Amino acid sequence: MKTDSSAPATPRPVSLMAIVAVFVLLSAFGLLAERVYFPVISPAPQNETPDNLSKDMAWKATPASRKAYMLDLKKKQAEQAASYGWVDQKKGIVQLPIDRAMELIVQENGGAK
Repeated sequence: MKTDSSAPATPRPVSLMAIVAVFVLLSAFGLLAERVYFPVISPAPQNETPDNLSKDMAWKATPASRKAYMLDLKKKQAEQAASYGWVDQKKGIVQLPIDRAMELIVQENGGAK
């Protein structure tokens, strides 16, 4: 039997069935891998209602509470960076304003070299 090289080759039914079978197997493997490696997890704290949060996580409840918490934290950090105080009095660790700490480091190291 002679074949005409100019005629397009038609796929055999067996080839189509093999392609479908491979696709089904890969899809099943993908779904199984998704369940094993990416299990369903609970929502992030910022997406939960305030009633379900613990007291230490309540600041994450709403965008307004997060903004208020961050503003308060920045204010406390700015005050702390500009004041003197004890960090650990028993060990002799103090808190200095940043400018003063830089002056002491320069004096300790002998200034510019």
